[in-house]
This record gives sequence, C-alpha cells and structure tokens, in this order.
Amino acid sequence: MTSTRPDRSADFSSEPGQVGASGDLGFEERLTREILQSERTRMLILAGLSGSLVVTFPVYALGSGIFGTAWALQVVAVFVLLASYELAIRQVVGRRLEQGKTLPRRLRFLNAFVETSVPSILILLGSRQVDPVYPLESAAAYIYPVFIVLSTLRLDFRLSVFTGCVAAVEYVILSFALVGGSEVAAGTLLSLPPFHLAKGVMLVLAGFAAGFVADQIKRRVMSVFLALEERQRIVNAFGQQVSPAIVEELLKQGPEIPSKRTFVCVLFMDIRDFTRLVEKKTPEEFVAYQNAVFGAAIEIVDRNHGVINQFLGDGFMATFGAPVATGPACRNAFSAARELLAAVKALSDSGRIPATSIGIGLHAGEAVSGNIGSQARQQYSISGNVVILAARIEQLNKDYGSQLLVSAEVLRETGEGDHGAEALGAVQVKGRDEPIEIYRLA
Repeated sequence: MTSTRPDRSADFSSEPGQVGASGDLGFEERLTREILQSERTRMLILAGLSGSLVVTFPVYALGSGIFGTAWALQVVAVFVLLASYELAIRQVVGRRLEQGKTLPRRLRFLNAFVETSVPSILILLGSRQVDPVYPLESAAAYIYPVFIVLSTLRLDFRLSVFTGCVAAVEYVILSFALVGGSEVAAGTLLSLPPFHLAKGVMLVLAGFAAGFVADQIKRRVMSVFLALEERQRIVNAFGQQVSPAIVEELLKQGPEIPSKRTFVCVLFMDIRDFTRLVEKKTPEEFVAYQNAVFGAAIEIVDRNHGVINQFLGDGFMATFGAPVATGPACRNAFSAARELLAAVKALSDSGRIPATSIGIGLHAGEAVSGNIGSQARQQYSISGNVVILAARIEQLNKDYGSQLLVSAEVLRETGEGDHGAEALGAVQVKGRDEPIEIYRLA
C-alpha cells in the first residue's frame, strides 16, 4: 500500500579510500565523513595553536634568559612551517571529502608522526644553543601531551596510541643522547635514565588514555548513527504512516519487521459526494480541504494507535493492531471511528470546510502484515480478506444511509452491543461466500 500522507506541518566503495556518493550515504560512509570532518577540526586547532606559539614561545625563550635569539628565530620558523603544513593538509582532506574519498591509513599515521616530531625538533635545536638539559626540561617537552590530547579527534584508538608511543620514544632517545653531554645534569636526578624513562612511560600511558577516550567517543557516535539509521529505515518502510509512539515500539522490537499473520481491525473512511464538493474548487482550495479533513484524521488515528496505510483521494484505509499491538485493536478502531465522525461534523459546523458527510466501515480478523518490495524500496502492507470486507462494509453505508457500519466480529470485540448498535441482519457482500452480520452505530 502506498502512502500519500498529507503534511502535518508546513559506500565505502569496493576500492580502498573511496566513500560512496554523498547523495545516498550509508552508515560507514557517513561515519567516515564525520571522522574526516573531526580530523579537519583538529588540523585547524593545531594551526591556530602554532600561530599563537609563533609569538608566545619566542617571548618565553628570550625571557628565560637561557635561550638566545637564534633559537627563538628557529622556533618561529618551526611553528610557521607547522601552521602552514596543517592548513595545507586540511585543504587536501577537504578536497578528498568533496571527491567522496578518504585518507589512506598510512598517510594518517605519517601525519601523526610528522606532527608529534615537532617538540623533538625544538628540543634538538635548543640543545645546540644551550646546555642540553634545558630544552629537555623546557616548555617544548610539554607540547607532546598537546598532540596526544588532540589525537582523540582522529577517533582512532591506534592512532592515539601511536602518537603517545612516538612522543615517548623520541623523548627517551633524545634524553639518553643529550643528557650525557650536559654539565648541569651531571650528578643530579636529571642524569639518571629512570627519570627520563618514567616520563616516556607517562607519554605512552597518555597515548593509551587518549586512545580509550577516542574509542569511547567513536562508539557513542556509532551508536547515535545506528539509532538514526534504524529509525530512518522504519520511516522509509512506513513513509509517514505511523505515529512517533509506534516508531518507538518498532525500534524496541529489533531491526527486522517480519511478515506475519496477526489479528487486526481495518477501518475504511470515505467522503460522500466528494466530486461535487471539490469540482468547483481551485487546486489550492482542494488541497486545503484535504488537509483539513485528513489532517484531523491523522491525529485521531495516531492517538488511537492506528496506522494509515493508504490515502484514496476521497478517503483512506487505517489498520489497528499492526505493525504493533497497542491495546485492543477493535476498541481503538471503534474509538477512532467515533472521533472521526465528531471531528468532521465540527469542521463542517465551524465553516472550515463545506458541509461534509463521511461513511466508515470496520471489520476485524486475521491479516498478513509485513514489508513488500526490494532492498532498494520497501513498503509496509496489510493484506487479506479482512481488508476487502472492511472496504465492502464501508460501501454499504450508501445503501443504508448510515455513517458507521461494523461487522459482528468488531462488535463482539468492542463489547458495544448495549450502546445503540442496530442489527441489520446478514448481508451478502462481494468477496465472501457466506453472509456477514452488519450493525449500524451511526
């Protein structure tokens, strides 16, 4: 059944490094794009930090009274190059995103290595200007944790751990290589290998901690994406046929909407003399009329836990009891039918629509419910004799001059026999060999 519900308001490719077309992104594609956007954000932050350090680090170097002008100029050059590098790589990532591509993994590791080596370069340059222990204990060494923390934005556990390990290995190697030539460190704690090894261990642990945080963020992002994808899958299957409450129930049931036999109550509503009512209306007036009637109908069906399966131009079909059973199906359908009669009368009496009369038919029984179609496009459907007979019962309103007819099956399930139901006897309807008991309620 197709749905034309009125408005209620106004891959990864088979090739590595490829992302599917942005017009039809799957989960993996969307996640990859979000990670790359996060990567671009990290690069922009690093470029901004480098720009600020171009000013602040030389001031620190000169103000310390230890480092000279030469090192300060070298520091400026390093940070200018780093800022330029980050902005250039950011542009590359942006172009790859526009082309539907991602970054090869080896390039991401190479980028992490280059960035994390910046503090090592600063320490090495400083060791040529002053006693080696000073750059090892200077602010340059504290830039390692900055790169480790920002690695979380890569949302990759291994890249964060790799960043921590690169920082640790480079710092420990530089410590062992430089401390031996330091006169200041001789005979002090700074000359002992365990002192520097401990710092290296802390950098490795920081990498693991950053990786853990990145992994947790990625899991949360994946969880949100999967929840949204599942919700979208249900929306695609049902169009706008179901209320938010039913969508929530479907999400609780799991990823599949299996075909099954189930007891349902089917409601058909038809607008009487529809052609006469709309033949002289402009297209805008015609749409406004439909939206007024069907808009009220949608709210009523939703409120009574039903699903509008199909709009028919001058009416619609609704099902109660499927895809999820929320309360007694027949009672919900009966309540919706009464509310529909009252709502259309209220709209007519208020002058919002021309004087309109409707006919409603209800029948209950087993039906087959489930999705029909292919993976590319599926639609939820209800089929079976119960649907055909409900439509036939609704049409009998024209013969009896009534507005609401129900079958004996519906009346039995609702328990409405003491509320003014008029027995019309056994009626032969097309599509059924045996007569069906019909009752008039309005």
